[in-house]
Amino acid sequence: MKINENEKISIWLAGNTGLRNPLRIHDGLEVLSKSQFVGKLHGKANELGFMKLLNDKNVINNESGKDSSGSHARKWRLMFERYGFIYGKVKNNAGYTQDDLGPVDTLTPFGKIFLKAQSMADIEECFLRSLSVEQYKVDECVGTFSPLRWVLAIMLELKKLTGSSELSRIEFCLFVQTTNPSYSLDDVVQNILALRNKRKSANSKRVFDKEQIKLRSKYYDKASGNFTDYGDMNMRYLRASGVLQRKGRGIQIIDSKHLIVEKLAKTSFSTEPYISHMMELVQGAVLPTDNVNDAISILNDLKNILKQSNIYFDISDMSLNTVSEINMARRKLENILAQTNEELYARKQRDEWKEISDYMTLLIRGGGKIQYDEDNMIEVPKDETPAYLEWIMWRALLAIDHLNNPPSEVRGFKLDADFLPVNAAGGGKGDLYCVFDNYVILTEVTMSTSSRQEAMEGEPVRRHVSDAVINYTKPVYCMFIANKVNMNTAETFRHGVWYTNLIKKQRLNIVPLTLKQFKDYFDYLFNSNQAEPDRIVDLLDTCICKRDAMEAPIWMDYIDKLISEKELINQKSCKFPFGVYFGSHIFDNVDKATGIVVGMNDDYILVAYENTFEPKIITYDRLAFENNVCKIA
Repeated sequence: MKINENEKISIWLAGNTGLRNPLRIHDGLEVLSKSQFVGKLHGKANELGFMKLLNDKNVINNESGKDSSGSHARKWRLMFERYGFIYGKVKNNAGYTQDDLGPVDTLTPFGKIFLKAQSMADIEECFLRSLSVEQYKVDECVGTFSPLRWVLAIMLELKKLTGSSELSRIEFCLFVQTTNPSYSLDDVVQNILALRNKRKSANSKRVFDKEQIKLRSKYYDKASGNFTDYGDMNMRYLRASGVLQRKGRGIQIIDSKHLIVEKLAKTSFSTEPYISHMMELVQGAVLPTDNVNDAISILNDLKNILKQSNIYFDISDMSLNTVSEINMARRKLENILAQTNEELYARKQRDEWKEISDYMTLLIRGGGKIQYDEDNMIEVPKDETPAYLEWIMWRALLAIDHLNNPPSEVRGFKLDADFLPVNAAGGGKGDLYCVFDNYVILTEVTMSTSSRQEAMEGEPVRRHVSDAVINYTKPVYCMFIANKVNMNTAETFRHGVWYTNLIKKQRLNIVPLTLKQFKDYFDYLFNSNQAEPDRIVDLLDTCICKRDAMEAPIWMDYIDKLISEKELINQKSCKFPFGVYFGSHIFDNVDKATGIVVGMNDDYILVAYENTFEPKIITYDRLAFENNVCKIA
């Protein structure tokens, strides 16, 4: 078949637009595996129950009343089935029975392997196995195909002709996801190249793209918006294979995966019985790395890539006699390459501070997109804001630079091949740990803005900071970042008190900042050429030095004033009495007593203390606070 000749376009789907991030499937499957819904994902009651469980476990964010039908659960179930992690429900006309496949909605052998995958390399390999299975049917065609293998064949042909495997977004949307092995590979590639040449000379690429979508829509009987909606989703799922990465808004083959790609690419249909593909899917498909000779070839190719990049490695002490041993050596080299690439990425962040700031803007808005031009755009998916907040603060701190610990040790979350966040960091430790020459800065983030913010963050943040104080011999600071800081959260961190397991009282340095405040200060540092960690500590120190002289509302106002009037930072004075109110509680550090403010003027405050006979009135001025004679209780 050729493009535009009696063509009826059908767009294949590698995923689901209701579950746009395939790398979150692992979290959902883990929730399922520990629930009562194993084997019970069909039926409205089960769908609603599993959807609620996913929401309760923070895997999805089902806003109140948004989905009362259980559609979220059906989308997740479909993806579990599509990738071979659970047994799907066999249709009556399938040509095989449920007994032939396995118990519906239960974990498959491959699903159990997927659950054990913890590293990104292991998770991506599982997706690669699933995506390589030829399970997709085409109307009026005998046989099945794998969209990934078809895409790889197109990209290899492009590389042979142009020297680059790159596919732009519009090329993928119009001529890749709309085709399959029933089309002529040469015709598909020539149409891509023709589109590329026309687009180069177009005055407005955005207008050109719309016109080309309209032309292709003549052969498509559904909404034209599907071309780009499905295209973005399909490319994201294909990238989960670990052999493709972003190139602008399109994709390209990862250099270190080129040999695997060559062995997987395929331009023809499979005529094997469909049940054989289903069994392959649920057991785990075979990859070239499962063959000794191919595994050795792929390992040697990777060694050459590291040598050409002047990256040191040594696997001389590793045995290479079995497939398992060869792949262990390959994984070691892949980890070395990944760490090197992450360090190179970290070095670039200082030059990308404006993009980092734009991402903060999107997070302040709750997600969305900023399009720089037709081929360059940044996006924060609304249902992935917690992961993106950690990620962008990581990038911001890398941009400020001067770290003593590697970028991979700063973060606790996983990254994909494009250095985008897979999910937020797990519990048990802080979000970001930055070790500098003279101090440590721990950063904790949350997208929570409700009154429950203090209940969710107050205890774990203080515990994480306390652990860091014990583990490091340097001063430890903590920035708590949220779109909105609840006043109860601010009050908890203003006190900053924590008792260790040994009943030792600690006073922790935790400063709550809104993301907007941090963004404003971040922009200021780069615009004034002062972006270095000492300036962050200057801000934190100035905030901390006044916390005992102010109640939470005034302290938060003071922090906001520091951000807006940068010249106040490092000044150790502000207008007395620092926002103390009539009725404020004052603690006398000498007498170890708590009193109440009963009088005040610009120079001093009067505090009443009860005793056995009559109230005692004590006068405190600015120096009393600055010399730690007293503080707000």
